[in-house]
Amino acid sequence: MGRDTAGRSDRSRLRRRSFLKAASATSATGAVAIAGCLGGAREPGTVVMTAATDVEGIMYSDGDEPSVQQALWDAGLDEDIRVEIQTVVSDSDQRMQGAQSALQAGRAPPDIHMMDSGWTIPFILREQTTNLDEHLSDDVIERVENEYLQAIVETARHPETDELHALPMFPDLGFMLYRQDLIEDAGHDTGDWADEPPSWEEFSTAVSDAMTEGDVDYGFTTQADAYEGLSCCSFNEVMTSWGGAYFGGADNLFVAGDRPITVDDDHVVDAIRMMRTFIDEDDPNAIEEYDEICPSAIVQWSEQESLGPFQGGNAVAHRNWTFAMAETGSEEAFGEDLGVTTMPYAVSADDAEFDGVGGTTSALGGWNLVLSPYTDRREEAVQVLEAFTDEGVMLTILELAGFLPPITELVTEADEDEIGPMARYTEQIERASETAIPRPVTDVWPEQSALIYQEVNAAFRGAKAPDEAMGDLAERLEGSEREVAAQNGD
Repeated sequence: MGRDTAGRSDRSRLRRRSFLKAASATSATGAVAIAGCLGGAREPGTVVMTAATDVEGIMYSDGDEPSVQQALWDAGLDEDIRVEIQTVVSDSDQRMQGAQSALQAGRAPPDIHMMDSGWTIPFILREQTTNLDEHLSDDVIERVENEYLQAIVETARHPETDELHALPMFPDLGFMLYRQDLIEDAGHDTGDWADEPPSWEEFSTAVSDAMTEGDVDYGFTTQADAYEGLSCCSFNEVMTSWGGAYFGGADNLFVAGDRPITVDDDHVVDAIRMMRTFIDEDDPNAIEEYDEICPSAIVQWSEQESLGPFQGGNAVAHRNWTFAMAETGSEEAFGEDLGVTTMPYAVSADDAEFDGVGGTTSALGGWNLVLSPYTDRREEAVQVLEAFTDEGVMLTILELAGFLPPITELVTEADEDEIGPMARYTEQIERASETAIPRPVTDVWPEQSALIYQEVNAAFRGAKAPDEAMGDLAERLEGSEREVAAQNGD
């Protein structure tokens, strides 16, 4: 997950806004369009890669403006090789289904599939990918292993052999955005928040006061619809910040079948109780120390709906992906009044029962590049993949689209004139990369994810008590794990 429709620097965003508006309408219909790639012969040297319209919009350029294609050539890609984009819908679940259809049919092109980091491993386990350890140069493999953000590299490896089966293109990370001016006008000091996120209790009090004093309708907006983004990311962050875990900690993320089920642990239940309090402080399951700061509509909101009130100046704080910094931190928006931090927390890492949870955190999203095992242009496609590991290519993508480089340290070297407001928040980006929490991706994650977001959303809506919802979820996940164990002969 993570937004694949990320924010751009002001200059490039304005330049492409009209194009993307039109292109996204086509994308939303599920249309697939690429000249010469849906039947008929391809031009020699053409490598076809799937991507949404936001990536298509930066791949090529008009005139002398920078483009990813030119950056790939500058990185050493043979100039006879050209990447063509097979446009696909932005919705991650639909893209997964499209990739599954092509790979099950043994169809190529596309030669390279752009896959969500949240569902790359199921394709690896189904043997529908290519072992890149056998095709990439030793220098490239070493760069990925030693310099890339390891949290996203783990989503690109075979969980049993550790072989690299995908190349991370860009990670994405979750952040808490907030209006420093509104919170400080309400009498709260946010001076340390950028370096050390507040506790959830401090956060809710400050946001509640700012909502009242600032005369805005909303305190905290986030994503709580019954969809993948809830289970993978927004709730994963809240649960982790309370010291909770789906399967007993970070060591159990990538192998299913023999994991403890810990969703009915008190810390997970309390995380839901806090979110329920944020929506309705009079709920019988509310926690007294917290304030009502979320609109009830969050249970129907994903990324864009939840961003709207904050971007429009009608909310104090907002959880979203990296793109939202560029959208709301420009001088035309909130400028330096925009504060950014990673998630507030209720239980420190030292006090958490499970490894790898507790304290501030950031959900890991992002996208990987997978070489189709059915391509007849493997040599050219491998050259394309290797060119994507060039730092110049990464910085071009960052400048044009706001997508974080998989070598996250490169953000600290970029100039604000090139990448926009994100340059002000490099320390927060670095901390988020260090505390990133992946979703527990296995071959059964798509089914388990649906179980999770249905029950969590029901508890957020008040349709079920938090302990009831998590008890029901624990039973269903236990059944899922037993089925996996039986299939594995355990």
